[in-house]
Amino acid sequence: MPWLERRSAIVALLLMVIASARIVATYNIFNHTADEPAHIASGMQWLDKHAYTYEPQHPPLARAAAALGPYLLGRRSQGTPGTGLEPETLEGARILYGNHRYDANLTAARLGILPFFWVAGLVVYVWGKHYYGAAVAALAVFFFSFLPPILAHAGLATTDMALTAFLGAAFLTALRWGENPTWKKGLLFGLCTGLAAVSKFSSLVYFPAALAVLLAGYVNFERPSAAELARLVKERLATFGLAVASGAAVILALYRGSLAPFFAGIRAVQAHNAEGHPTYLLGQRSVSGFWYFYPVVLAVKTPLAMLLMLGFALWLVFRERSRLRHNWPVLAFAAGILIVALFSRINIGVRHILAVYFAFSLLAAAALGELLNGAKWGRTLAGSMVVWFAAASLLSHPDYLAYTNELAGSRPEKVVADSDLDWGQDMKRLSARLRELHATQVAFTPTILADFEGELGFPKMVQSSPVTPSPGWNAVSLSLWKVRRMGLLETHPEVTLWPDRTEPGERVGKGVMLYYFPTREEQRR
Repeated sequence: MPWLERRSAIVALLLMVIASARIVATYNIFNHTADEPAHIASGMQWLDKHAYTYEPQHPPLARAAAALGPYLLGRRSQGTPGTGLEPETLEGARILYGNHRYDANLTAARLGILPFFWVAGLVVYVWGKHYYGAAVAALAVFFFSFLPPILAHAGLATTDMALTAFLGAAFLTALRWGENPTWKKGLLFGLCTGLAAVSKFSSLVYFPAALAVLLAGYVNFERPSAAELARLVKERLATFGLAVASGAAVILALYRGSLAPFFAGIRAVQAHNAEGHPTYLLGQRSVSGFWYFYPVVLAVKTPLAMLLMLGFALWLVFRERSRLRHNWPVLAFAAGILIVALFSRINIGVRHILAVYFAFSLLAAAALGELLNGAKWGRTLAGSMVVWFAAASLLSHPDYLAYTNELAGSRPEKVVADSDLDWGQDMKRLSARLRELHATQVAFTPTILADFEGELGFPKMVQSSPVTPSPGWNAVSLSLWKVRRMGLLETHPEVTLWPDRTEPGERVGKGVMLYYFPTREEQRR
């Protein structure tokens, strides 16, 4: 620990460089996922046309960042009409494929998200150093930068890493401003909060909830009188006003001076949540979500070594009131996010609550520090946890998106699907496998919009049937099978899907099953 204390900044920087290299190494392995074209299209429209008329449920910050790389490569809006079924997805596919430089365009888009990962790493380090010490800060960066879900979504042209980075930054700057409400800290608090708001609209509920839990703890621990509370509020009013003004300025700037699209986006998210979204967990489907969705997903998407360190940390924290008081801000941040998430009707992946990993990393690092500073058995245990955690992360390369720990077993599709397992990322692998098999045709219904036969090199594709497999090669997307019942959704609950009554096929990548059924002529032979 003393060695780490002296070299924490260098160690943290090295860890972030290693993580960045691991992220970039995945770019050309995976094709675009289901949501990436829509985000790229919306960002390109914002950059190229100074408009923002496609799907409004996501603010423009991360989308513009994702579109910047393709824009610098010469790609522009393709003019897809804003009507019909998901025109933004078609527009994004045209941007990616239009000049036959698909890999370069997708890589450029994904590079635009990498700076948000760097911001998140900086938040972890600053948060850890200020409240736990430099050595724990470096250990927290180790945990954060080795987490497969973090590496996965830092490598995709989506909005989740931007939300993670600036939600954490907003909460940390709020803490620092609350302790010492200077004009500079008030300005930084406002800017980070504004950036969180234009990253993803869920920040508008996560952030207040986390602050509410934080304040509840403050009142419980400090027992301030009404007069004391009034004094504290009065001392902070001016700098809070600056924070509000700077945050509003960020939102106005990203929406080019008009708040109408901002509020339209909020209403769209509210409508989506009220309507619900097709969800799958532990073999069950729902359109209204499961209250236990995120606890279960965290349990299987987080490496077990980290969960054990987190459990040890919570035991230490709740054993003593002084420890609980010291760690309350970190606990409040995670609790605020999870409390809101429990009531969400949109349950489609750990990516929606990635920011809880700030708290997980800091708590696990603090617990690891306790072991390293203790007896020999503690240092041995700490070393074992570090090796186990690092090995789990390194061995998951490049499949960070589909990573599940030992609790999910060899058939993780029995537990999770969608963006936690199969987001359409394995089409390149499926194409390569079909070429190896000299397949001339495949029955397959994909979950993404792509140029399968042209750019991806697929054989002839025919629509697959959910009831009866086609003779020859059949590929099945795990998400289409588990979440959407291969196109049937819940409209025909009496129908048994053919993969449900068939032995598991060959797994291609992590998200596709491949089967072969003999033709009648082959059966006769």
